[in-house]
Amino acid sequence: MFKVLAEAVASARVRLGACVFSPKSLALIPAVCLGLYWYAGEVALIVTALFFPVLVILTRAKPPEASTPVTQTSVMGMMQRDDFQDIVLQRFKDARADGLISAAFQIEIDDHTALVERYGQTAADLISKTSGDRIVAVTRDRDAVTHLDTFKYAVCLEPVLRMDLELCIQLAGRIQAALEEPIPVDGISVHVTSSVGFCQQTKVISRSGDAWLAAAGHALREAHLNGPGAVRAYSDKMQRKSEIRAEQREEVVQALEKGQIRPWFQPQISTDTGLVTGFEALARWNHPNRGMVSPAAFLTAIEQAGMLEKLAEVMMFHAFTALKAWDSAGVHVPQVGVNFAGPELSNPKLVDKITWELDRFDLAPERLAVEVLETVVANSPDDTITRNINGLSRLGCRIDLDDFGTGHASISSIRRFSVSRIKIDRSFVIKADRDPEQQRMISAILTMAERLEVETLAEGVESAGEHALLAQLGCDHVQGFGIGKPMPFDQTLDWIANHNAKLQATPQILTNKSR
Repeated sequence: MFKVLAEAVASARVRLGACVFSPKSLALIPAVCLGLYWYAGEVALIVTALFFPVLVILTRAKPPEASTPVTQTSVMGMMQRDDFQDIVLQRFKDARADGLISAAFQIEIDDHTALVERYGQTAADLISKTSGDRIVAVTRDRDAVTHLDTFKYAVCLEPVLRMDLELCIQLAGRIQAALEEPIPVDGISVHVTSSVGFCQQTKVISRSGDAWLAAAGHALREAHLNGPGAVRAYSDKMQRKSEIRAEQREEVVQALEKGQIRPWFQPQISTDTGLVTGFEALARWNHPNRGMVSPAAFLTAIEQAGMLEKLAEVMMFHAFTALKAWDSAGVHVPQVGVNFAGPELSNPKLVDKITWELDRFDLAPERLAVEVLETVVANSPDDTITRNINGLSRLGCRIDLDDFGTGHASISSIRRFSVSRIKIDRSFVIKADRDPEQQRMISAILTMAERLEVETLAEGVESAGEHALLAQLGCDHVQGFGIGKPMPFDQTLDWIANHNAKLQATPQILTNKSR
């Protein structure tokens, strides 16, 4: 009985405080004081001066039992997940009932998969614990913090009278700044960034604590799409976007299974002879309703669905089929490049699988160019990825280092991964025929490649001027819209025939190697 009465008094006190000290009420205080002075003189002002502090004490003092205590674990310095969810539910109800405001945050370390690959699991666990401790340190004592996953955290703030968007963004910034401080691991300093999504409970339409935390998750996913290091606040549109992306993931998986996603082939030619030296297999989605869909619109969905390895298998199968068809047509295509990302290269059975496929199609290993992003090479320690790349090189496959110049791979990495050819990123090629700085960068890359006895291919060649300059500087191969756009296999035979016909009447471009 007394407990119920005490809770009722406490609730009434909080509600009275929220009413009296709201911005609208505070704005009326000068007018009220002026009216009392006009009506009752100085005595009224003296009474008001004495009464107002008492009102502040009575309505603003909050008993300890008015807020759910935060129970911390002794190991991680933060709450167990079940306890955290209970507090989220309780604070959602309390904030709604008492006219207070709170916010839920989700924080995740960016590119945490690379941390594990580069430093190992033990170091990753240390980074995870240190990051969690730092989040606890920058939040208040009564704010609830928990681990959602190894590198993902959640925070639920204690409800207060005033908490606008700017305050939430400032807290997100403090959390990010704390996480960006270097973390000592085995004598080296590791730097990480984080993405943050948050949601104020007043923005959640559904009267549910679970929906509140889920909304913060939607905001975090939106931050990842604009990251790394992004901060996003929840809006109603985000949930619909998330639902659309989920639908896209399901649709793109079905498209992969039904054979709607197949390679289109972009030609690569020699700057010395002009002959075709290979094709790159690029994924294209022939949607039954929308027509051709660009890779930018579906590759992320495939990655989120965990189907990158399946995509590589599909691309390799059709690339090998194309090689056999070109051979049957009497057309000489030395090789086809297939892109392999981290998930495929992490498969311990990759070398065996490719060996089996080459035998199945009766193709020599050098007909396959394994295209690996420079970022993968730069971030890979001596692990499965390294063993797979070197194993494919020993098998006889060519190793193409893709997007060279963007991933900061060291020169030693080129040797360590037995790279056959570096593909100069298109950012260096754009307007190279008119930009001296671009020319100097390309010359430096080509000089390095020549000393290392590695072939070169320039991507994104779109004009005759760029083509001519690259040939004169000594780049071995070129690829881009200026040479030929990606095309389905059934168009490649005509393109090769027309290209070879043009070579008969085209003077050879003088290159450094021809002089």
